[in-house]
Amino acid sequence: MELNKYIEHTLLKQDAQQNEIKKLLDEAVKYKFLGVCVNPCNVAFAKEYLNGTNVKVVTVIGFPLGQSTTEVKILETIDAIKNGADEIDMVLNCGKLKEGKYDYIVDEISKIKFACQGHALKVILETDLLSKEEIVKACELCIKGNADFVKTSTGFVKNGVGAKPEDVALMYSIVKDSGLGVKASGGIRDKEAALKMIEAGAVRLGTSSGVSICSSSN
Repeated sequence: MELNKYIEHTLLKQDAQQNEIKKLLDEAVKYKFLGVCVNPCNVAFAKEYLNGTNVKVVTVIGFPLGQSTTEVKILETIDAIKNGADEIDMVLNCGKLKEGKYDYIVDEISKIKFACQGHALKVILETDLLSKEEIVKACELCIKGNADFVKTSTGFVKNGVGAKPEDVALMYSIVKDSGLGVKASGGIRDKEAALKMIEAGAVRLGTSSGVSICSSSN
């Protein structure tokens, strides 16, 4: 299995410096990863640096809490697309989900999808904070909002597990007939974990361990 074709090589830590971003991009080119996932301030640099390659530039919106207003998330999205982002990963507002404000969530996803101007939109559910029932509901709302993917985690929840095969399988069971993909992200550090996520239904893997995962798969 060509695991590199599933991987979005990720560096989202708040103290990431340009030399570290450059290393990430060089690794993505070397290993022919599907994409890189970087914070918005690094999108323009990544896009220019990766010019002439097939590596996608992915960035995050409303990250990591998802608690920005819809208007701010839209502005972030517009700016990211202008700077060259190929795909957008937005964080769902978990508080609104738990309050049952489903129209708010669908409206927000729909507006951000429109702001993506045809680019793929992934919605981060933050599964560590949700019950199984809430995961199912969140996936249903993502379908209604015209998202392209549902994603497990930011990787920023304190003491969180991140992606779990059973959550990926549950998400896949809800979205598979609607054409949405599942991105597993958070805590995927080795080949075994990566394969479990793919077997559960993930078509994308967000990980900072892409090099070691692919090196061990050779």
